[in-house]
Amino acid sequence: MKKLESREDIEHLVNSFYAKVVKDETIGFFFNDVAKVDWDKHLPKMYSFWESILFGQMSYKGNPMGVHFPINEIQAMEQKHFDQWLKLWRTTIEENFAGENADMAIYKSENIAKLMAFKMELARRL
Repeated sequence: MKKLESREDIEHLVNSFYAKVVKDETIGFFFNDVAKVDWDKHLPKMYSFWESILFGQMSYKGNPMGVHFPINEIQAMEQKHFDQWLKLWRTTIEENFAGENADMAIYKSENIAKLMAFKMELARRL
């Protein structure tokens, strides 16, 4: 199994992951119908996001929480949605990569999902 060690690896991971996401019955509608994602813009941001998270490249410029709050106002982003996101992410990593960075990508995603789920739920209560 290949190690996750380059920008090209991240691009492969992110592309493979989102190919699953857009077809997924639990979360695909967030991307396809609610946010109406422009993939030509979204994917490069995700490459940079994960490159920054995993390799410290600091190529990502943005506010992930800020982008998700308006979506959460239109359609509640609930724990089950984050759980499915994590399941797809973990599966995609495990199908393609092994090693320390692959493990770190799973660990970091779990922390991100916990924080995001908490903040989205909190925002819906306010």
